[in-house]
Amino acid sequence: MGRFALVLLLAVFALASGCSSNEIISDQQISVAAYRKITAEQAKEIIDGDEPFIVLDVRTDAEFREYRIDGAVLIPHFEIKERAPNELPDKDTLILIYCLRGARSYEAAKELVNMGYTKVYDFGGIADWVYETVSGGA
Repeated sequence: MGRFALVLLLAVFALASGCSSNEIISDQQISVAAYRKITAEQAKEIIDGDEPFIVLDVRTDAEFREYRIDGAVLIPHFEIKERAPNELPDKDTLILIYCLRGARSYEAAKELVNMGYTKVYDFGGIADWVYETVSGGA
């Protein structure tokens, strides 16, 4: 038996010996953190659908009060790391994230994924949102 074949056989044996039939994990038990870039139109379809979601605005408080998507939650992008664990406790909730033009939402989305959030959908900026918005105090 060649050296490569022996090493391969030992590697397979080592991997197989670490698993037992009691350790089988179904696809439903595995949650993988993921970032997805979507359009405003796709975000609107999700909002109008039946799946639970959170719309997350990562702009400043002043921008949020000026105008926002109805029902959006405000966590400024520079506060994501500190506030998300308390304000977004379920890491498997679908999060639709936006800012003004898309740069801050991208950075905040990457941070959420790094924190283990599994369904982060960045639809860029409210500047591209052609649908209804609200203004005033939250």
